[in-house]
Amino acid sequence: MLRLLVLLLVLLNAGYFAWSQGMLRAYGWAPADQSEPQRLTQQIRPEAIRILPADEGRRAEQVALTPPRPPECLQAGLFDEIQTETVRKALEATLPASAWSLELLVEPARWIVYMGKFPNVAAQNKKRAELEKMKLKLQSLDNAELQLGLSLGRFETQAQAQAELAALQKRGVRTARVVQERLEVRQSQLRIPTVDEALRPRLEELRSALGDKTLRSCK
Repeated sequence: MLRLLVLLLVLLNAGYFAWSQGMLRAYGWAPADQSEPQRLTQQIRPEAIRILPADEGRRAEQVALTPPRPPECLQAGLFDEIQTETVRKALEATLPASAWSLELLVEPARWIVYMGKFPNVAAQNKKRAELEKMKLKLQSLDNAELQLGLSLGRFETQAQAQAELAALQKRGVRTARVVQERLEVRQSQLRIPTVDEALRPRLEELRSALGDKTLRSCK
């Protein structure tokens, strides 16, 4: 019995040796070949591997460990009509059409019922006092070219201003007239609603087109 056991162990060891050395490969019994060139065929893009300098390696590690910034909404402006076209061309060449919009903002023209110009501040103050005695409400002037003068009301249309002038004339105001204080202003505002990590590096290409305007949060 002991001889049979010893003989069996010898046969098992001999079989394992033959299997591990590939002697039974012809019969389909052999371990997976871990030698070259089989390992080379298992590599994925080995040409992309490069050894980084220490400082570059630290920067790459820091970037890998830094969590991505969440998407954000950015806007810039306001741009006049010429600036708008410059920005539009830069956007069309840089970003997908669905990633941005140029929103038109219109500041309407403004008309006022106006008195002036007065020759000096004393004359202006004298007329101001007369109008205040008549219980008329005066408004500040935003157009420096109309100083020294007084405004008795602002209106979005000339017709509205003319109607107010007619009402004031019935109350005894004689020297007032209707003038346009401000022209219509048409401007655009750039809006990029979703700036993510893929889009953010491309924004640098817009810097020159934006001029003195900067991208800021939409909040």
